Amino acid sequence: MTNQAAINEFVSQKKLAVVGASSKGHKFGNYAYKELRARGYCLFPVHPQAKEIEGDPSYPSLYSLPGPVDGVFISVPPEQTEQVVREAALVGIKRVWM
Repeated sequence: MTNQAAINEFVSQKKLAVVGASSKGHKFGNYAYKELRARGYCLFPVHPQAKEIEGDPSYPSLYSLPGPVDGVFISVPPEQTEQVVREAALVGIKRVWM
């Protein structure tokens, strides 16, 4: 699969988990979250401590999502990314954007 085909395949998904948005709202993950929501994506924010992000209920991990998602958008520091990717694989999420 070419890079462009992989990009097109990921953005065609409409149900995404977002790891890296914060309740404070000043991180890149928040800007991405707002943009994805404005474009009509069904989003599930994941944050270990936040109860909600941008007014939506937040989940402490990918394990706790209420159902399957089509992919995960990750915007966390590199030292946390590997663990998120492992968790995504364990819950069956095959599409990951970092």
